[in-house]
Amino acid sequence: MAKQEVVEIRPIEMQSVTLQLVGDTPLIMHAWSDKAKRMMLEAQQGKAKGKAKEPKNPVEDFINSMYWLTPPPTEYTEAAFEQAIANGARFGFPVTAFKQAAISAAYRQGWSKDKVSLRGAFFIMGDENGMVEIVSDTPRLREDMVRVGMGTADLRYRGEFRHWSAELTIQYNVNGQYSFENIVNMINAGGLVCGVGEWRPEKDGSHGMFHVATFN
Repeated sequence: MAKQEVVEIRPIEMQSVTLQLVGDTPLIMHAWSDKAKRMMLEAQQGKAKGKAKEPKNPVEDFINSMYWLTPPPTEYTEAAFEQAIANGARFGFPVTAFKQAAISAAYRQGWSKDKVSLRGAFFIMGDENGMVEIVSDTPRLREDMVRVGMGTADLRYRGEFRHWSAELTIQYNVNGQYSFENIVNMINAGGLVCGVGEWRPEKDGSHGMFHVATFN
């Protein structure tokens, strides 16, 4: 008689833990603005051919590069931005970026043979728009020269958060394949190997790096 193997299936027991992330290098944001989305749609619809480019407004690009949790300025001027800061402006960042960093880093480190099992290992809770708040000093306007298309140079104006932190509330299955310690190690690896935002380690840069400082 063949030996029967008994597999124990433990019940799902979800637990929530809040992690305090601290940025190790400045975070550069580059959100898709409504203007950029409109221009992309017009190009796809063939409406952009022969259309003159609008003059570049560095402050407008800077303001639109960030994820606003509070209403952004209605005017694209330095004075309007400073007033928004004085009124308690708050900024966020997509929670999916932190999870993708952790999954990619764990896979690169050889901790898992596939990314599918890692996707269900833990979940990061965001607001109704999938954002987590970024706590920082006042973001500054950053000017960078980038290469686009056939080596064409262009200037980009984006928001840079020099000293930043974030609280991530994660949910995971206590009886799952990966322990809480494993998950924290994945997130720390994500902050070191991949990072978030523009010019992160995953994209040959060194920005957007972070680590888990505390949890409760």
